[in-house]
Amino acid sequence: MIHHRWDISPAEAIALQKELAGQVREESLRGEIKTVAGVDCAFTADGRIVAVAVLCNAKTMAVLATAVEVQPCGFPYISGLLSFREAPAVIAAVKKLHPAPDLLMCDGQGIAHPRGLGLASHVGLWLNVPTIGVAKSRLCGQHRMPGAKRGAKAQLRYQDKTIGAVLRTRDNVRPLYISVGHRITLPECVNWVLRAGEGFRLPEPTRQADQRVTRAKKGV
Repeated sequence: MIHHRWDISPAEAIALQKELAGQVREESLRGEIKTVAGVDCAFTADGRIVAVAVLCNAKTMAVLATAVEVQPCGFPYISGLLSFREAPAVIAAVKKLHPAPDLLMCDGQGIAHPRGLGLASHVGLWLNVPTIGVAKSRLCGQHRMPGAKRGAKAQLRYQDKTIGAVLRTRDNVRPLYISVGHRITLPECVNWVLRAGEGFRLPEPTRQADQRVTRAKKGV
């Protein structure tokens, strides 16, 4: 678990990312996973961020609880520094969930990031919870295109290292970019994303968060 100031400059944020990346742990899950949460964010026209966290039953993916957090957005949009813009609201939303999730899926990168610390890794470190990065697009790295069938995957590599998996979660739809956030292995990430998303491109926890954050934004 980490703590630091959020009101820092972009240069300070980059330095902090490099420092924190060394604390991310790739390790097998421990204990039974009973609940899985998904988080997503949206921004309002007046400069606020809306974060929604959705808690699901790990076996059925039925929604158990939803939490919403609205905050002023205090960090500019800079590629590679997304977590400093979104993480404070995401963390606050997840903390409102009861019970706390056993596993968390973030709409963003984990270690599949130029400095090894995307949103999922940053949030995972802060909350000390196993976390998966589930991104809709690539931030860095190279890969071949996986096969067209659900479950097909390819390695995402950057600087001679595997940093994630390019995973087809539904037949003939664009793949997702899956990476370790914190306290989980890449094969486990892939397994959980597939378990949580049969029939849809997005795994159910982040799909529910995506739908609900759109509605929540309209109500702000």
